[in-house]
Amino acid sequence: MEWRYINSGALPGAMNMALDEALLQSVATGASPPILRLYRWQPATVTLGYAQSAQGDINLEACRDANLDLVRRITGGRAVLHACEVTYAVIAPVQQGCFEGSVLECYRVIAEALQLALENLGLSARLVPGRRQSGPSRPDRAVCFTAPSQYELLIEGCKVAGSAQKRQGRGFLQHGSLPLEMDLDLLARILPGNRDIPAVKRFQKVGWLNRWSERPLNIAEVEAALVTAFLHHLDVQWLDSQPSSTELQLAERLCAEKYVNPEWTFR
Repeated sequence: MEWRYINSGALPGAMNMALDEALLQSVATGASPPILRLYRWQPATVTLGYAQSAQGDINLEACRDANLDLVRRITGGRAVLHACEVTYAVIAPVQQGCFEGSVLECYRVIAEALQLALENLGLSARLVPGRRQSGPSRPDRAVCFTAPSQYELLIEGCKVAGSAQKRQGRGFLQHGSLPLEMDLDLLARILPGNRDIPAVKRFQKVGWLNRWSERPLNIAEVEAALVTAFLHHLDVQWLDSQPSSTELQLAERLCAEKYVNPEWTFR
């Protein structure tokens, strides 16, 4: 099956989220075949889950002081700090091809491709079903890499990939991040919590690839590993692609009307 492969490079947070939504609409209406999109963030950005509270879960002043963008996703889940990482988006029709199963099955198929990519980079990640949170919510649970998800990739018990999914009509979007590095001190500043606990202890379950890699990995080789892993695991053929003029126009409109609009971000 032919898929579009789009490498968008680094974009502002609002445009990244707008482009993901525009491509989802394109696939959901049948105007586009499935898509694997890889991208990065410039400047570094904090994304909020669809139903998350900006005021309650994020230190907005710390974000401003660190020159971080802030944008709300259309997918659920918790806050993610996007800095030195590779972000992927899988956009595909539901109930077709390798995604004929449930939402949970879609998560599993994609997680297996991510696991294969990590193995090809020399990292042994364990795939485990996500665990439901019980008991009272904790402040550090506001960040995605400390919270359970549908399927988790763990190295030494630490989560190394955060993902979230949105279904719309006949299509779905699943995007997620693979951090190469993680600034725990910055994470501690932007998330409310006990400042008396050292960041390295507070976020001890937060993982990043170069924490375990025998040699420093770079963005290009992680992207290449993802492309190869998805190709083999999903049995697809790539069509090197860029967003169409129609998709770009929609993304630009969504960016202006929605993703940079404080009514969306702080709703």
